[in-house]
Amino acid sequence: MIEKQKNKIRRYPISGARCLSNFVWTFIIFSGSMGFLFIGFCSYFNYINEKELGPWTVAQNIQFFPQGLVMIFYGLLGFFLSLYLSLTLFWSLGSGFNEFNKRDGYVRIFRWGFPGEERRVNFYYSWDDIIGIRVQFQQASAFGNQSRIFLQVKGQKEIPLTNIGEPLTFEQIEKQASKLAKFLQVSLSINKT
Repeated sequence: MIEKQKNKIRRYPISGARCLSNFVWTFIIFSGSMGFLFIGFCSYFNYINEKELGPWTVAQNIQFFPQGLVMIFYGLLGFFLSLYLSLTLFWSLGSGFNEFNKRDGYVRIFRWGFPGEERRVNFYYSWDDIIGIRVQFQQASAFGNQSRIFLQVKGQKEIPLTNIGEPLTFEQIEKQASKLAKFLQVSLSINKT
C-alpha cells in the first residue's frame, strides 16, 4: 500500500542559479574587476607621487586621466556585477521543485525568489486543469541547442518546468517529458524550431 502511495507523487528538483557555470563566471568577473581596480589605483598613486612605488609599478605607463579613471570605473562595475551574482548564488534564486501529486490531485510549482515578503513563489494547479506537456527545441542558437519542457494549464500561460540552459540533450528532455505526460495522463507535443 505504501509503495502505491509513493508512485502517486513525483517531485523534480530545480537547481536554479546554483550551477557550476555561475560560480565560474562570478569568480572570473570578480578577479578581473580586482585587476582593473588595482591597475587604476596604481596609476592614480603614480600620478600623485610622480615616483615609482616599488613593486607596484605595474601601471607606470598608464596615465590616470583618462585610462586609469576608466579602469577604476570598469573595475567598480565588475565588482558590483560579481557581488550581484554572488548574492543570487547565496540566495539560490530560481531553485525549488516541481511536485506532481496524483493522490491529492494537484500540481505544485515552487521556486525561491529575491528576499522579502514574497520570497517564496508557490503555485498550485488542480489536476483537472492540466491540458498537456509541450517540449520546445531550438537548434543552432548562439549558445547551442536549447530544450525546455512546459506545462500547459487551462486559462494560464505555459509554465516552464526545466532550468534555462540546463545541459540536457533533446533525447533526455523528450524521455523526461514523455514519462511526465504518461504520469499526468495528458498529451505531449514537441515543437522544433
